[in-house]
Amino acid sequence: MPRYLVIVESPAKAKTIKKFLGKNYEVLASNGHVRDLPKSSLGIDIDHDFEPKYITIRGKGELLAKLRKEVKKADKVYLATDPDREGEAISWHLYNSLKLEEKASSRITFNEITKNAVKASIKQAREIDMDLVDAQQARRILDRMVGYLISPLLWEKIKRGLSAGRVQSVALRIICDREDEINAFVPEEYWNLEAQFSLKGKKQPLVAKLSNSKRVIRNEAEMNEILEKLKDAEFIVDEIKKSERIRKPPLPFTTSTLQQEAAKALNFSTKKTMQLAQQLYEGVDIKGHGTVGLITYLRTDSIRISDEADHAAKEYIKESFGNEFVAQEENRGRTGKKIQDAHEAIRPTFVEFSPTVIKESLGRDQYRLYQLIWKRFLASRMNPAKYESTSMKIKGNDFRFTASTSKLVFEGFLKVYTPEEEEEKEGIAFDNLKEGDKLELLELNKSQHFTQPPAHYTEASLVKTLEELGIGRPSTYAPTITTIIARRYVAKENKNLYVTELGEAVNNIMKLAFPSIVDVNFTANLESLLDCVEDGTVNWKTVIRNFYPDLEEAVKNARDKLEKIKIEDEVTEEICELCGRNMVIKYGPHGKFLACPGFPECKNTKPYLEKIGVSCPVCKSDVVIRKTKKGRKFYGCINNPECEFMSWQKPSEVRCDKCGSYMVEKGSKLVCEDKNCGYYKMIEK
Repeated sequence: MPRYLVIVESPAKAKTIKKFLGKNYEVLASNGHVRDLPKSSLGIDIDHDFEPKYITIRGKGELLAKLRKEVKKADKVYLATDPDREGEAISWHLYNSLKLEEKASSRITFNEITKNAVKASIKQAREIDMDLVDAQQARRILDRMVGYLISPLLWEKIKRGLSAGRVQSVALRIICDREDEINAFVPEEYWNLEAQFSLKGKKQPLVAKLSNSKRVIRNEAEMNEILEKLKDAEFIVDEIKKSERIRKPPLPFTTSTLQQEAAKALNFSTKKTMQLAQQLYEGVDIKGHGTVGLITYLRTDSIRISDEADHAAKEYIKESFGNEFVAQEENRGRTGKKIQDAHEAIRPTFVEFSPTVIKESLGRDQYRLYQLIWKRFLASRMNPAKYESTSMKIKGNDFRFTASTSKLVFEGFLKVYTPEEEEEKEGIAFDNLKEGDKLELLELNKSQHFTQPPAHYTEASLVKTLEELGIGRPSTYAPTITTIIARRYVAKENKNLYVTELGEAVNNIMKLAFPSIVDVNFTANLESLLDCVEDGTVNWKTVIRNFYPDLEEAVKNARDKLEKIKIEDEVTEEICELCGRNMVIKYGPHGKFLACPGFPECKNTKPYLEKIGVSCPVCKSDVVIRKTKKGRKFYGCINNPECEFMSWQKPSEVRCDKCGSYMVEKGSKLVCEDKNCGYYKMIEK
């Protein structure tokens, strides 16, 4: 009986695939890349047409030796790494490291880790696609050049430990530009007017807004003029229009839309979303079924769904909700850019594995993400929701007020899924009104408003912007955002991303010395060139040859002309007990710590404890944010261990009206910490 060796990236994926194949198949994992450019040098031979110098990654020698032994035993080797550029490159590096040119070997890919998909891929085995490999090599070398040539310059001009990146520097610039817009924004005053009318048989009044399309009401004097003219007005229903409105179902998830929706609905970072999605893709142990790959490949910008999956979803919808919920037309999305249509959208591999069926086998966050993917996919195969909308115009002297209401008449996809920010509220019904009816005015309410600046970026909105501008690809969004936060160029507070002083300094240098690197259009065009390399229409070395000379010249000019920038450490009120100086905040591998500014004469350091502005309920000292050994955040007394107060939820100064205990914040509520009390109240905004 012939022996076959299948090599994948991860042990979890190996475990899932192993159960689909016979005893004559051995499935092993490479644990990601086995070769890369060296960390200690640029690793690119500039003088010999930019040839990359790949070396075995430290620690992978033993693993490669084990794989070589298994290769010798096997009659044929299948390289089954992920179905994208990165996966193709890993297979190519394995091919070279294991000397597979002397062995029968093939490349296989599958979009989902299921028995049918894996077996079908073996029947459709092919050679390694060098266009895909070259596209990945080009990206890797471009990123290495930017990182290794510009980063030392940042160390020299600002401080050590900084980095530049082809995509991360553009992302930082986008955030900085938004910060500049916010800072330059000048609010403008405007006024709104609402009228409340009584309706027969209804306690709730009918609210209509002044329709003032001709001009904006800029101040209270203008508003008072209007109120004067409406003083003795008679209000009559001028026009009533009824219409049917449909709300289309959402498209199935791509990498970008999954990251955006998980951030909004589940408050997941892009990094966490991708980690959880990777686990669901590679396989989870499901009771009664063994290890199962629960979703299709997670790095995709395609919205395509296979005919088999489409049919299975529609059958499930028909059985669960009725035939009227099954989509009759294909749900098409608009896209003007190239999409990786070799992949499908992100969907469940088996629609019958509903979230409730497999909930016990999943971790809490795995379950929440899987539920989001499952519901979104099912919704995309369902009919639109239908609303009956009624709009009304009310005339009062020379002014018009408008009111509208909508009534859901067919749930459609809303039976399964409602996007986080799009829940609709139905207005008060005014079915008993007709044109010409007089309305009784209860009151006129004027309100002052000011125009708002653009919102700060969140991870979700930044991902959306990067995708719209064509910067990066699905696999790059999460590491890009993680890097700019880890480098402390950007601080994340309550979902919002804020530029730090360090981030501003780095961005200013990049704009001044490397305008093309941080130019949005230049970076997007470079992505298009990488797509052309993947298509086989552009040679990858041509992209490098055109890029390097300008970069080298810019680095040389920047080194000669740029002045040093000093970023001052943040001074605290904490006094160094050894020398009496005010201690400053420094950053280490594990986050912030306090250090004496007198280093090296005084080497005193101590933990940085962030006060939350609340007194300890036990001893009245400050409550600070602490972390467990595993990194979970909690709130404790600054006098620990003398005072043992701790709470997983943020404590409040407010005391319980019922029992006098301290209260903690839970979402929009303040809840008594005494579980036997049960008292809570809403947090005042």
